[in-house]
Amino acid sequence: MTQTIAPRVRTLVLLLLAAACALLAGAGPASAHAALTGSDPREGAVVDKAPAQVSLTFSESVSMDDDSLRVLDPKGKRVDDGKPSGTGGTTYSVKLHAGLPDGTYTVTYQVVSADSHPVSGAYTFSVGAPSETSVTVSGQGVGGGFVGGLYGVGRYVSYAGFAVLVGGAAFVLACWPRGSGVRVVQRFVVSGWLSLTAATLLLLLLRGSYTGSGKVADVFDLGLLGEVLQTKAGAALVSRLLLLAAAALFIAVLFGAYDKREDEERRDLTFGLAVGGSVVAVGLAATWAMSEHASVGLQAGLAMPVDVVHLIAVATWLGGLTALLVALYRGPADTPVPALAVSRFSRVAFGSVIALVVTGTYQSWRQLGSWTAFTDTRYGQLLLVKIGLVAVLVGVAYFSRRWTAQLAEATPAVARSAAARRAEKGEKGAGKASTKASGNASAKAGAKAGTKASGNAKVAEKGSGTAKGSGTAKGAGGSQRAAQLAWQRAAVDAARQKRQRDADPNRFGLRRSVLAEAGIAVVLLVVTTVLTQTEPGRTEEEAKAAGTSSAGSSAPATGAVTLDMPFDTGSQNGKGVVRVELDPARVGVNDLHLYVERPDGTAFDIPEVKVALTQKAKDIGPLPVAPDHITTGHWSASGVQIPMAGDWEVAVTVRTSDIDQVTISKNTQIG
Repeated sequence: MTQTIAPRVRTLVLLLLAAACALLAGAGPASAHAALTGSDPREGAVVDKAPAQVSLTFSESVSMDDDSLRVLDPKGKRVDDGKPSGTGGTTYSVKLHAGLPDGTYTVTYQVVSADSHPVSGAYTFSVGAPSETSVTVSGQGVGGGFVGGLYGVGRYVSYAGFAVLVGGAAFVLACWPRGSGVRVVQRFVVSGWLSLTAATLLLLLLRGSYTGSGKVADVFDLGLLGEVLQTKAGAALVSRLLLLAAAALFIAVLFGAYDKREDEERRDLTFGLAVGGSVVAVGLAATWAMSEHASVGLQAGLAMPVDVVHLIAVATWLGGLTALLVALYRGPADTPVPALAVSRFSRVAFGSVIALVVTGTYQSWRQLGSWTAFTDTRYGQLLLVKIGLVAVLVGVAYFSRRWTAQLAEATPAVARSAAARRAEKGEKGAGKASTKASGNASAKAGAKAGTKASGNAKVAEKGSGTAKGSGTAKGAGGSQRAAQLAWQRAAVDAARQKRQRDADPNRFGLRRSVLAEAGIAVVLLVVTTVLTQTEPGRTEEEAKAAGTSSAGSSAPATGAVTLDMPFDTGSQNGKGVVRVELDPARVGVNDLHLYVERPDGTAFDIPEVKVALTQKAKDIGPLPVAPDHITTGHWSASGVQIPMAGDWEVAVTVRTSDIDQVTISKNTQIG
């Protein structure tokens, strides 16, 4: 039966790893957790004279250095003094050089939000009138590339290591104290400690490059590492390493002195280990709570302890579940997981689920703020996936509890049956031994003298040294043969015990349900890790309400504008319709598409078409647009700047021959 189970386990593990990789690959760079909610000058604005400074307002406080906020002229030359300063809470500004000429200027920012995530973006404004610029604002972003991907893997491994360490130790202490002497359980808990320690060191080394240049060479920059140690995230990682040293001492006692104690002494030591382990687990969880989402925003003083409880509940449930799975599949046959331990874990898991529901509900309200954020934000959509996985996991756990109950009911009967078989076997063995002894007693007595005489005669014929050497050789060969036979008997006996254990239908059903739970738990842990790197729904909606997205765009889309304008140049084939589409018809960057059709609706080409945008109320324009010919009857222009909202005139000049042309126009509301 174990031969049929093993391939299934390997297949499931591969599928889970594939799902984890897919989710992590789709996560991409960490989203902006501090959103840009305002700027002065605002994005796309056209001002009469150059401002003395540029100010940015974020949804939460951020950390900056001299290169965090830069202003570039149309040629890409830096025109700020390089010393950004906070002008109040979440607003930061940088002074500009005096006497800046007219043209389009680019503002770029690269900061670290209070919840430790890097944020970057860019936008443009113009002085006097828009102009061409050599600065590319697309692709602005940090936290990506090879360093960003490696940092994401480190985050996932750290969460997984924490769950294995805390959940595995809790399973031993609270559910199965005798499991402290089981080698596979020991290796499981130690692997959690090693994974968390290695991932923490990796995150500490990558932190400077992750929030800065993103270059691999900067990972080993000791100066950059010193700067990281002075940040909140760096201090949290160092604190985690110190707590892991205490966790190593806890593991040494748990699998050393604790395992060697008798049951009475072990109960006395359990309380001390439980208190010490709880303190270390709370401290480790606090290193996340004090440096990420819970530490900023609404009700931070309440959110941090709630986050600690949430993390410990997740680790106790998922880590303990995985420890149970390892013990069920890889544990020795002579030390099976007792039904009482499974029942205890079932109660512990139930309490953990209750804690998850309560703390998760509060966290959802705090991070989303509205029901619409569940579907309108990426954070809300991931949260729905997480809730669905938890619901499925609870459903599978229900079946595990049923198998646990049946196993507990069957265990006394199985024990009584085994004891009866042992007693019966003992009686039969005693009877056989008595009969054999009485039957051979006289034969042994009669042959004793003859055997002794024969033996003496043989000894006399052989040399004393030869006889001694032969006896030694035979004795050594016999001991090796006996050891080999003993090892074979032990292996056969262990295999027989394992078959008997796996043949129990209740235990087999429990193993399958726990395996399914562990598989769902792996995917759930991946989704949770991605969720911690995603911009909270409340922040994203605040940014939209303020007229900007977290990537730095200034206003939400209002929808494309389509204008149909008939024309007639007075020449043969000079009639038709021009259709202008402006998308998304808002302040800032837009895409313009122009289509020329005959009166019957068929597309056709003309020698030349030009577009101009004018806002007469503010005396802006005409702003010329020269679209590129794409295909028959289709022209397009990208990066069309609309400096401000209002009523705009869209004028199109159509030339159908060398001398025949006409200009037509329509007004539309933009922004």
